[in-house]
Amino acid sequence: MAQKGNPAPAQRTIKVPGGGFASRHPRLVRYTLIVFLVVMLVAGGWGFWKWRSLYAGMPKLPEVADLWSVKREAAIEFIDRDGNTLDVRGPRYGRATSVDQLPEYVPQAFIAAEDKRFYEHDGADDAAIARAAWSNLRAGETVSGASTITQQLIKNLVLTNRQTVKRKAQEVKLARELETKMSKDEILSLYLNRVYFGAGLYGIDAAARYYFGKPPQELTVAEAAILAALPKAPSKLNLRENLEGAKERQAYVLAQMVDLGFIRPADAEKAGAQDITIIDPPTYDPQLGYALDAVSERVKAMLPRIPGDLVVTVSLDIDLQEKVRAQLAERMAGDGAKEGASQVAAILIEKNGRVAALVGGTDYTETEFNRVTQALRQPGSSFKPFVYATALEDGYSPYDVFDDAPITIDKWNPSNYTGKYLGPMTMSEAIARSINTVAVELTQLSGPARVAETARRFGITTRLEAYPSIALGSQEVTLWELTRAYGVFQSGGLRLDPWLIEKIEDSRGTVLYERPDYDRDRVYSEELSRDMNAMLYRVVNSDIGTGGRARIPGWTVAGKTGTSQDWRDAWFIGYSAAYVGGIWVGNDDDKPMKKVTGGGLPADLWSDMMVLAHHGKTPERLLGAESGVMVSEEAEARIAFYRGLSQAFSIAAGQPLAGRSGYRVER
Repeated sequence: MAQKGNPAPAQRTIKVPGGGFASRHPRLVRYTLIVFLVVMLVAGGWGFWKWRSLYAGMPKLPEVADLWSVKREAAIEFIDRDGNTLDVRGPRYGRATSVDQLPEYVPQAFIAAEDKRFYEHDGADDAAIARAAWSNLRAGETVSGASTITQQLIKNLVLTNRQTVKRKAQEVKLARELETKMSKDEILSLYLNRVYFGAGLYGIDAAARYYFGKPPQELTVAEAAILAALPKAPSKLNLRENLEGAKERQAYVLAQMVDLGFIRPADAEKAGAQDITIIDPPTYDPQLGYALDAVSERVKAMLPRIPGDLVVTVSLDIDLQEKVRAQLAERMAGDGAKEGASQVAAILIEKNGRVAALVGGTDYTETEFNRVTQALRQPGSSFKPFVYATALEDGYSPYDVFDDAPITIDKWNPSNYTGKYLGPMTMSEAIARSINTVAVELTQLSGPARVAETARRFGITTRLEAYPSIALGSQEVTLWELTRAYGVFQSGGLRLDPWLIEKIEDSRGTVLYERPDYDRDRVYSEELSRDMNAMLYRVVNSDIGTGGRARIPGWTVAGKTGTSQDWRDAWFIGYSAAYVGGIWVGNDDDKPMKKVTGGGLPADLWSDMMVLAHHGKTPERLLGAESGVMVSEEAEARIAFYRGLSQAFSIAAGQPLAGRSGYRVER
């Protein structure tokens, strides 16, 4: 039996009719044919001197392996991990099938319909050519053809469909050459996989599944005969548009199968009377378009030369994907509309990098723009974790105290969202409260270029400029890369490389790509990741945190809110020990929402998504998170004392408690 990757079945005996005059006297028939053709050529004004010109410019026969992909239009079938088809883009080629995998009557039906002496001739049937030539000469026009199955392959895969003597002569020559390189069963298998059945269907597997909802191995005699009827006029006999016409041609095929001894008359009668049930065309979820578009883009980036047909296994958890999409759609139709937010984007990534769900907008049928991978938006305070991560690398501690007070950098005067200043506070409290002034000061101490470098190291690929305002997320990024970067904290310092593609094959099962196991790059300290997780845990779980609405029952989560200027973008990015997830809401036209912040609608949507994702899973511990970086009552009292002093004496703008703040609060 042929290997899966290159169907080349062992030769088997398929019952064929006994030989007639042509098979008993092949030399006589060929001699007669040659004389007949020469007479026709001379009579037609060609002259013998033009005989050799028939083969001038004749293309070279491709390698046998290349015949499976030559002249294929680009087509991609997307499947899930269970092998279920999610969508097909381009013509439907189906999976490769060899004749030894089929009931005997299936290839016999095509032999009866297209080439009765298939197993006798050497690629071209001289007797049939002579009969056709004589019929056409008598009629004064083309009324009969004589192409063998091998010739049809050559015409469709190597030559053109032009009706000329030159093309026909080349077709005969190349067909005979092909028969010296492939066995009869290999040629028949190739034909069955490349023949056109109309409706964009190529190959018997695609036709059987699309019309009957079954693999070709399960075809009945009646179904095999009606499929064999289609190559004669595939568009005209489309089974969904002209079943009656196809049934007429089916009757001819069944009669020929009886004449050739392939089936008994009673079998033909039974098959002819059998009702042909055509299934409804397969329907695929259009809302998967956002994810499948992203998959297509990655396929093009991974394969410099895309073969004619691909079968791509995607990473999505389809059940979870649909639940997340439906939940987002419902909430956006209600709460989103009330709050002036018309669009949403969401991504959910397993801790190993597998993208489990990706929703690029509220409705793919209305707009195909993917807000996960294509939309560049300002992340606001959801960018601050990279500021704090850089500060920790530079030796600062979550317990270091900084002064939340007015600050000026050149002519820039950043202020807090509330417009108020609270005075001394730890770094941990500053990120929990999303204090802008402390983030700006930390950025100045580390340097904007260092902050940008940290973000790039963690997975932000969009170009970032070393401006002071980088501290407040003023530079645009995508939801994909921002969510990815948070995965570094979740893993304890290992970069997260999200993936949408598990495997790429061609229709013959040849694996072109399979995602390998690999060791993730360490880009951050595990100990500092613990500190970051503790601080981001406080964002969600402390009374002062901005992300309280992102909590989910039974699981420890951490994350950060983000809101851009004038409420144009609102984000929540966070993670548990099992998933990293990101939510963005806003409007494509940049219209401000009704004061939507990251701690509002996005945190709600994120919580909804994570509840769905964690359903039925056993809770896992998040590295370092539950320490929460909480300080003692005595320390809190000291901070309150200094905060009171700060407010009482109105510390001048730009004069914070400086650098390492003058003291460190012990836990």
